[in-house]
Amino acid sequence: MNEFFNTGLGKTLLIMGIVLLAVVSLGQLMNLRYIGAGITPGNTISVSGYGESYSTPDIATFSYSIVSEKTTVADAQKDATAKANAISAYLKAAGIDEKDIQTSNYSINPQYDYVGTVCTNGYCPPGRQTLRGYEVRQTTSIKVRDTDKAGDILAGIGAKGATEVSGLQFTFDNPQQGQLEARGKAIDDAEAKAEELAKELGVSLVRVVSFNESSGGSPVPMYAKMLDSATGGAVAQSAPEISVGQNKVTSNVSVTYEIR
Repeated sequence: MNEFFNTGLGKTLLIMGIVLLAVVSLGQLMNLRYIGAGITPGNTISVSGYGESYSTPDIATFSYSIVSEKTTVADAQKDATAKANAISAYLKAAGIDEKDIQTSNYSINPQYDYVGTVCTNGYCPPGRQTLRGYEVRQTTSIKVRDTDKAGDILAGIGAKGATEVSGLQFTFDNPQQGQLEARGKAIDDAEAKAEELAKELGVSLVRVVSFNESSGGSPVPMYAKMLDSATGGAVAQSAPEISVGQNKVTSNVSVTYEIR
C-alpha cells in the first residue's frame, strides 16, 4: 500500500482525496452561521414588556376643490384657473413649499337638467335631458408643516375661491419615531423583568433566543369638513380653531432568554 502511494498516481489520488475532504468540510462550515447556531437552548425563560409614547403631530394635511360651472368649457376653465392661481399664490405667500402642493384631480363634466313633459289623454311621454353647462373641478392636496397656521390657511383658501375642503388629518413627518420610542421602552421593561426573574430563580441570562412585537395606537386621523360648497366657502372666512392634540403609540414585546 505504501509503495502505491509513493508512485505518481498514488500521490495524485491522495492529494485529490485531501482536497475533496477539505471542500466538503468547508461547505459544511459555511452552512453554519456560527458555532452552536443550530442548537436549541434547553433552558429558557420568557417575559413580556410594554412601552408607550406620546407625541404631537407636526404636519396637517387636507384637500380642497375648486368647482366652476359655466355654459361653455372655456368659460368654466377660465374661471377655475383664475381661482386656482389665486389660491396657489396665497399658499406660497403663507410659506407653503411648492413640493407640498399637489393637484390630485382635474375633471370636466357636462351638467344636465331633466325636463319633464305634460301628459295628454293619459299618455305621459318620457322627459328629456337638456345641457345646462359644464363643470370644471380641480382638487389639490397640501401639507401644512406649521400646524399653528392650519386654521388660518383653511380660512384663506375659502376666501380665495375654494368651495370644498375635506380630509383634514394630523400626521408626522417621521411616523416611525414614536414607534421606535415605544419599542425601546418595551424592550427595557422586558429586560428589567427578565433580570429580576433570573435573580429570583438563581440563574443567569445568557442571550436572547427569540423576540416578537405587536404595536398599536398609531396616529388616528382627524377629519373635518370645513367648507360648504353651497355657500361658496363663505363659512370659512373666519379662521376655525384647530386642535392638534397628541397621539399615543404602544408596543408590546415578548422576549425569550436562554439561562444557565
